[in-house]
Amino acid sequence: MIILNHILGFPRIGLHRELKKAQEKYWSGNLTSNELILEGSKIRQKNWETQKKSGIDYIPVGDFAWYDHVLTTTMMLGNIPNRHLINSNSDIDIDCLFRIARGCAPDISASEMTKWFNTNYHYIVPEFYKNTVFKFSWKQILDEVDEALALGYKVKPIILGPITYLWLGKVKGEYFDRLNILQDIIPVYQYLLKQLLNRGIDFVQIDEPALVLELPKKWQDAYYSVYEHLNIGVKLLLTTYFDSIQHNMHFIRHLPVQGIHIDLTCGKYDLINFISKIPQEWMLSLGVINGRNIWRADLIKWFKLIYPILKNSRKDILIGSSCSLLHTPIDLKIESNLDVEVQNWLAFAVQKCQELKLLSDALNTNNIDLIQTWSLPIHNRIFSNKVNNIAVKKRLSNPLNYQYQRADVYHIRSLEQSKKFNFPILPTTTIGSFPQTVDIRKVRSDFKLGLISEQEYHENIKNHIKKVIKIQEELDIDVLVHGESERNDMVEYFGEHLDGFVFTDNGWVQSYGSRCVKPPIIIGDVSRIKPITIKWSKYAQSLTKKPVKGMLTGPVTILLWSFPREDISLKEIATQIAFALRDEVLDLEKEKIEIIQIDEPALREGLPLHKSAWSEYLSWAVKTFQLSSSSVKNTTQIHTHMCYSEFNDIIDSISLLDADVITIETARSDMKLLKSFQKFKYLNEVGPGIYDIHSSNIPSIDLICKLLNAARAYIPFKRLWVNPDCGLKTRNWDEVILSLKNMVKSAKKIRDQIQKN
Repeated sequence: MIILNHILGFPRIGLHRELKKAQEKYWSGNLTSNELILEGSKIRQKNWETQKKSGIDYIPVGDFAWYDHVLTTTMMLGNIPNRHLINSNSDIDIDCLFRIARGCAPDISASEMTKWFNTNYHYIVPEFYKNTVFKFSWKQILDEVDEALALGYKVKPIILGPITYLWLGKVKGEYFDRLNILQDIIPVYQYLLKQLLNRGIDFVQIDEPALVLELPKKWQDAYYSVYEHLNIGVKLLLTTYFDSIQHNMHFIRHLPVQGIHIDLTCGKYDLINFISKIPQEWMLSLGVINGRNIWRADLIKWFKLIYPILKNSRKDILIGSSCSLLHTPIDLKIESNLDVEVQNWLAFAVQKCQELKLLSDALNTNNIDLIQTWSLPIHNRIFSNKVNNIAVKKRLSNPLNYQYQRADVYHIRSLEQSKKFNFPILPTTTIGSFPQTVDIRKVRSDFKLGLISEQEYHENIKNHIKKVIKIQEELDIDVLVHGESERNDMVEYFGEHLDGFVFTDNGWVQSYGSRCVKPPIIIGDVSRIKPITIKWSKYAQSLTKKPVKGMLTGPVTILLWSFPREDISLKEIATQIAFALRDEVLDLEKEKIEIIQIDEPALREGLPLHKSAWSEYLSWAVKTFQLSSSSVKNTTQIHTHMCYSEFNDIIDSISLLDADVITIETARSDMKLLKSFQKFKYLNEVGPGIYDIHSSNIPSIDLICKLLNAARAYIPFKRLWVNPDCGLKTRNWDEVILSLKNMVKSAKKIRDQIQKN
């Protein structure tokens, strides 16, 4: 038997973020649609060539997306919200795709965006309306399959499965059961599969990651019916990832498909037992190379696990990545500044392809020597002084160092804070960052490259902070921020100032659309070497009598938006980060920074996909926030900010954070997220985001007032703050000033109405 290899997808952004650059040129009118499409083709062809040269047997096609692969499926199905069509006869084209993703000025709102399972990737949420007519409307997948076949590749198309697609979407307008849509979208999938069959495709990777969830019974039941209709000749590899599917095997094993892919890096499997439960004729794909982290694989471990099962002599066994490599940087070879020892611990997307080739060769020849050299650095890593810090371990081991509660409860603190700050009703603030202009990015880059002196750098940052403070004062915002001009990224910046992290120059991964992030890598024990934010926070506060927030990123977010080490638990890493942040919080307080925001936008995305494991995660996640924030005085006001979160099922844990003020992203959900705060009788203060910063639309005063009045139905005005729904770094200054001007005017308008009544 020959073991073949494949990956579940490759990064789509291009080695040097060519897709991002092309998108932004197109959006600004500096690139035609034909030029944009040509750039996409270049990226795809380079990706395919790289994979082939690295030894990948089946080349994935369908992993490229102009914005998001879920949105690509929306386009394929013709599931276009009416507001994103120019008229009823409007073409479904790439501009339509971008309108769904980004909205369109002046008043066409974008579709909602949220996290893809428990990752830091975002997808555009499908909208389901009762009268939508579904039809095959976007042939991107077929065009790309034809493109790859013409180049001579052995092609494996990738499509998002229909049930996961429905699970990820939301009903809009009149309520109905989403599962009723299946009868309308099955013919579209059948058409696509027939087209692929006609092209001689061997098998199709059909992604159903919803199968790792604890699904309601009616959703489980839907799978058999759907796949019976899709069993029309082309082989289907039912593809799962991010966790185990063992709890759902009672129905999965009976599905009319021809193979199954499982994620062995995230899911707990008794592999021998699992294999015994699936049909003998099924293709079995084992996800052994972690698509969500950047560590070199222990190929010896995987060889010892897989080789014995080859004696089972199944018809087809594939080895592959655990999930799409979308979540990893592209190529380690272009990193010239990483320490050599550290570099030997890592593998990016290209190296992960090479790992699969190495492992498949070793398995096919029963020669473990082929992988000994590759695995050696990982085995030796645990002895490195870059990994171990005795002082950190000692601090964590002392129970006297742990303080999880504020000195007094919120009710007492709020009285003292109210007396101290004397804010008006509906106080206004922003979330933290202000526009990161080309000029400010160049200043940071020039300083890093040694092109300007430290003094020149500091003067530039000071000038930017002065501008940000001046604009906020002119707008009459109540609680100011310094704008974060010194920060490239809310996680990377802190990682650069904490021991235990390393950084890449080109380790970009896609967050959404054109937004790419460069996650830090946690290689060892984490500690704070010296104060991180004090200098610029103090300077900003010296420019104004209004309070300026100290801005920190929380321990869970730093952890989850980094590539974590894998030799200790996530809980232990987060606790190390929490102690470092607690030191920073106390230093800010000593320097008279009286409002401190600790952002935890990633708190919910860290939830395990199996609900039965939630309580353990939430317990330590909440405690790390408490550890960071609880040592301050009653009069120091702690804020936190959360993104893309549904709070209904974790509101009790949100309450345990005991932040004085929580700001949340609610603009795209029409304030409905606040229902959970009302139902729970949440007593602390809340700042619902009253406009969507991901859209270029300027919110009108009428719209903001409408949203604030809607928020009042859930939270009384005396506990409401007024703020955008996220940081403003990606917007331009004109948009920001106009939007904030309307935000402040709206707050004042409602204050006046309250006084009159």
